[in-house]
Amino acid sequence: MTSYNIAIVEDDDLLRENYSDLFRNQGYQVSGYKNRPDAEAIFETRLPDLAIIDISLENEIDAGFSLCQWLRQRSEMLPIIFLSARDSDIDIVSGLRLGADDYLTKDVSLIHLTARVAALFRRREAMTKPDPGIEARLQQGDLELDSQRFSCRWKGRKIDLTLTEFWMIYSLAKNAGHVKKRQQLMQESHIVVDEASITSQIKRIRKKFLLVDKNFSRIETVYGIGYRWHH
Repeated sequence: MTSYNIAIVEDDDLLRENYSDLFRNQGYQVSGYKNRPDAEAIFETRLPDLAIIDISLENEIDAGFSLCQWLRQRSEMLPIIFLSARDSDIDIVSGLRLGADDYLTKDVSLIHLTARVAALFRRREAMTKPDPGIEARLQQGDLELDSQRFSCRWKGRKIDLTLTEFWMIYSLAKNAGHVKKRQQLMQESHIVVDEASITSQIKRIRKKFLLVDKNFSRIETVYGIGYRWHH
């Protein structure tokens, strides 16, 4: 197994060590940080392969949100998971809108946590292997997707998408006109999240397209079922 490096940003010393031991025992390399400045100082030099971030860190109530934004400016492709005691819908939606791939609360079982991490790494590995079912370039009207560079353009203008967002758009556009259930979007984006997380990801994608085209309306919600890319 590839020895990926996981960064855990958590200010509770005992929790940080427990999570670190958990992933080290599974063969991962782990780096731990107790606050945002310490993490950013190291990440300036080298980004981890995956980051697990708490929201409140020492004396900063929303340090995790700031760190997520900071990381996203440096890499749209880095898998980011929020792991927090805060479980309000506002916090969850905020985390996903900032670009996190997943949001878990600290009452999550360790088995579930490791499964989410493994799923994100499986997605990464899958992307390095040629897949005959995936077109290198896909064009759907004004939408242009490049699955080798993970680039997206709408009417010639670049849309910065995370890996999760890219594969959601790819899945919808490749099957334009057909409804994609939330479960199908999860499978084709190589992620394991709940339906509410999919909804938040779609909202964030729409917002990114609307920033370059205020009339964008290609992603249609089919209530109770899923989403469709319509012509």
